[in-house]
Order: sequence, then structure tokens, then C-alpha cells
Amino acid sequence: MTHAFDKDYWEGVWRGDRALAMAAGGPHPHLVAGTRDLEPGTALEAGCGAGVEAVWLAGAGWRVTGADIAADALARAAERADAAGVADRVRWVEADLSVWEPEERFDLVTTHYAHPATPQLDFYDRLASWVAPGGTLLLVGHLHDEGHQHGSGHGHGHGHGEEAGPPAEASVRAADVVARLDPARWEVVTATESRRTVTVPDGREVAVHDAVVRARRR
Repeated sequence: MTHAFDKDYWEGVWRGDRALAMAAGGPHPHLVAGTRDLEPGTALEAGCGAGVEAVWLAGAGWRVTGADIAADALARAAERADAAGVADRVRWVEADLSVWEPEERFDLVTTHYAHPATPQLDFYDRLASWVAPGGTLLLVGHLHDEGHQHGSGHGHGHGHGEEAGPPAEASVRAADVVARLDPARWEVVTATESRRTVTVPDGREVAVHDAVVRARRR
């Protein structure tokens, strides 16, 4: 299955029958674990979808920018922030992350399964350039595993709920991500490949295969 991952594609996804499942659930466990020891500051959630992670970060004391290409996703995210009482701590930006440039650098830049219309590793390079000195980069992507179809199954975020998983170009290996980070500029804290089982909104259990990289900019 091939995707353009452009604005038309994502607007169609968020207007479709997968949107409710994609917006369900709590924050990603790798985000919760990966930020537990960080002092809240400014954060960018890149490809924020319906705002699950962005709203959780705001509730944890971060000042958050949530960026996404899909207006329908951002409308859901704004409603979630209002309901959680953190609307004053989140700024929503409609942006194509393959070309957008933020006006600031952030203490935390994170993304969870976002797929823009650009090669996945190039996208991660862009995110890394938006981290302030001393800040943290936390990337959670679909694990690339030859011969295995990746059921995303997490229930929210871009592309979640696709039974066959993303195409190969939208998945990565942790080692390939780390190889793009200059050791002179980055301290890699975590580089793992995680396999876990989650329960999706219809009650099924689905295997999830993640590549997770956390690094601190020197």
C-alpha cells in the first residue's frame, strides 16, 4: 500500500471512519517514560493529530506547540485541550512539517508515528534541528522489520489503525535514526526497538512494534 502522506491524504483520514479510533486512548507510554525525568519547558509535538500527547504534556506543565497538517485533527485537538483545562498552555499550528520552519527552538521535540510527505529519516533530521541546546529529542516510529507487517494498533495519531501498517518508507530502525545524530552534538540516551500488545477500541489485541530514540542536544 502506497501513501502520498500529503494534506489531502491526512484530511481524508481525519474525516473518515478511522478518526474516532485514532483520537482514542491515553498518551503514548514511551512519551510518559521518556519525559519523566525532564524539567518542563517548551515542547513541540510534531504531527500531533488529535492532541493526545500534546494535551498530556500541557497537563504535565509544558508549554506546548502542537503542529499538524490536518485541520480536522487540530479541531479535535483544540476541543481536547479545552476539555482538559489546558487550552492556555497549547498553541495549535496547521503546518506541512516537510517544509514548515518554527520561529523558535524547543526544550523538547517529540513525534509519534507522524509521516509527512518526505522520507522518514529526513523528517527526523528536521525535527532534530528544532531542539534547543540542552533540549531533548524523543522520536517514536514504526519499527522497520523485513518480512513483518506492522499493525500500528495504538489507536491515535497519524496512520494508527491501519491493519497492514505503514509502507516500508514510513518505518525505521533505531540504529538508522541514531546514525543521523552527530555524536559531537548529541548524547543518545535511549535507542530501543520495542514490541508490545495494546487493546484497540473494538476490543482486539494488536501487536505494536516501535523504534524509540531519545537524545539530548549538547
